[in-house]
Amino acid sequence: MTAAFDSVTVETGLNPQHCVIWMHGLGADGYDFVPIVKELDQMGLPPTRFVFPHAQEMPVSINGGYVMRAWYDIRNVDLQRQEDEDGVRASQARIEALIEQQLATGIKSEHIVLAGFSQGGAIAYQTGLRHKAPLGGLICLSTYLTCESSLDAERTPANQSTPLFIAHGDHDDIVVIERGQRAAQLLRERGYNIEWHSYPMTHALCGEEVVAIAEFLNQVFKP
Repeated sequence: MTAAFDSVTVETGLNPQHCVIWMHGLGADGYDFVPIVKELDQMGLPPTRFVFPHAQEMPVSINGGYVMRAWYDIRNVDLQRQEDEDGVRASQARIEALIEQQLATGIKSEHIVLAGFSQGGAIAYQTGLRHKAPLGGLICLSTYLTCESSLDAERTPANQSTPLFIAHGDHDDIVVIERGQRAAQLLRERGYNIEWHSYPMTHALCGEEVVAIAEFLNQVFKP
C-alpha cells in the first residue's frame, strides 16, 4: 500500500493491468474501503491496482457548515435539490485526471472500473456516464444520480454498453432506496446494462454484496 497526499493505492500483484478507482462517502477518506481489497483479492481477481482518492475538505451545508471531506456540498435533505453542480463537476474533473494517470501507466481504459459509495458513487455515475472512452464498468453503491437534467445531453456513446453494478440497502435512511431505484430505472430506460442488487441493510456494505462485487469485477476483467 502506498499513500500520497490525495490518494491511497493498493496493488494486488506485480504489473497490474486492471484498475479500480474507488470513491468514499461523505466525511470518510480514501482509507475507508482499503480493507475490501483483501476480501476481493481472495475471490480470484487478476492483479489489480486499487486507487482510493481522498475528497477535498470543505464546509458541508447540511451539517451546519462543518468542514469534512466531501466530493461536493449538500444543501438539502432531498440530496437532488439545490445541487452543488460546480462541486460535482470539479470532482468529476479530478476523477478524469486520475483516469488519465492510469492510462499513462499503460492500463487500458477498458480495464478501468469506477466505484463509489454514497457521494462517491454519485461521482462514479457522473464521471463514468460522461467519459469519452469506454470503461470496464461502474460500481455504484447506496447512491443516486447527480446533474440528472443534463445526462441526456452529456452522456457518451463510448459507455453506453459499459456494465453497471448498482446496489442499495432496503433500510437505507441516508440515501433512501427509491433514489437508487430511480437511477437504475432511468438508466435502464436509456438502454444501459444494469445489474441491480438490494440487501436487508442500512447505509452500509454487507458480505453478500462484497461477493457480488467480486463476481462483477471478475466478469469485466476476464480476458
